This record gives sequence, structure tokens and C-alpha cells, in this order.
Amino acid sequence: MSEAAHDSEPVRIPDHDLDDLVSTVTHLVAESRKQGETLARLTDEQPPRQDGQHDEPGRAEGATPTSAPAGGDSAATGAKKSSSIFILALDDKAYTEELAALTSWVRHLLLPVYGREITTGRPWCQQWHEHPEAVARLHALWLAWQQLTDIEAGLTGPSVWQRDHLDPALLQLRAPDGPFGACTTSPARPNHRLLASPEPAGV
Repeated sequence: MSEAAHDSEPVRIPDHDLDDLVSTVTHLVAESRKQGETLARLTDEQPPRQDGQHDEPGRAEGATPTSAPAGGDSAATGAKKSSSIFILALDDKAYTEELAALTSWVRHLLLPVYGREITTGRPWCQQWHEHPEAVARLHALWLAWQQLTDIEAGLTGPSVWQRDHLDPALLQLRAPDGPFGACTTSPARPNHRLLASPEPAGV
């Protein structure tokens, strides 16, 4: 009787073993993807061989980062021609490509989710890309978003991004005396004006 009861019981793998397996597979997939991106980046950065032949590129020639508004590694693309990933340090072509990807992220994710209402205490400028400080701050925010929403950042990554990066950046950008201080303070009255740059010290 006990043998018949034993035959009718399903074989069950403990939940903690399944969790470990899922975690391991997820980690391996993420590592494989990162290694592929690193290999592609390194291949693109290799100088021409002595015989004039180029290494086979890991990314299509002329590919732009705009196809991946959610992140991608467009910052790495811009960094190919600069020792810095900071957008204001990029050359004209890399800057244009990086700004296009950043604009897509701002338009499709940042503003729809975190834009909030425009008021005198919270101005905004639709032509933010003409304000160097705004470009610099938004780009830094986007780079942090790419890192902290990656699976490798763990479950708290998005929360850390909002607390340590998003909230301080928006406080600076949308302050009444911030870069948009002379721009739109009401959706009904669009306005755009660049504030004068501060004079260099000692002038």
C-alpha cells in the first residue's frame, strides 16, 4: 500500500533549487551579452593592420544609437573618438549621435513618466538641447539609468537611480533659477531664452 502511494506522488524539485538555476542562467545570459558588447567595442577600436586590412567590425558601420532609446551602449560609441563618455567632451559627429539617442530617451521615457506639470516653480524648455547645462545633466542621468536598470544592478537598481540621480537632477534642472529659468513657466505660454553665462573669475 505504501508502495502504491509512493508511485502516485509527483517528483518535485525544491523551489530554492529552481531559484538558483534561474538566477544562474540569468547571470550567464547577462555576462554573455556584456562580453559580446565588449568584444564588439574592442573590435571597432582596433587600428588598421599593417597590410591595410581592418579587423572585422563587431557593429555595422554607421550604426546610430537612436535605434535603442532605452539605453544600449551609445555612450561607448561616442567614446570611441574620445577618452571621455561625457557628452560635452565628444567631437561633433559623436556628439550628434549621442544627442539623438539621448533625445529619444528624454522624449519617450523621461518626460512621459517624470515630466510633471510646468509651473513658475518648475520650468521646462522644449528646446532643452540648446542649453549646455541641461544636455550635460540629462546625459549624466541617462548614463546612470543605463547602468542602474541593467540586470546586473540588482533589484534595487531602479530605486537607487531615482533616489540618487533622478531626483537631484530634476531639482537642479527645473529650479526657478536653473538653466530653464528664462524659459517656459506655463504650458499656455511657451518660451525659450538662453541665460547669459557667468563671467569668468577675475574679469
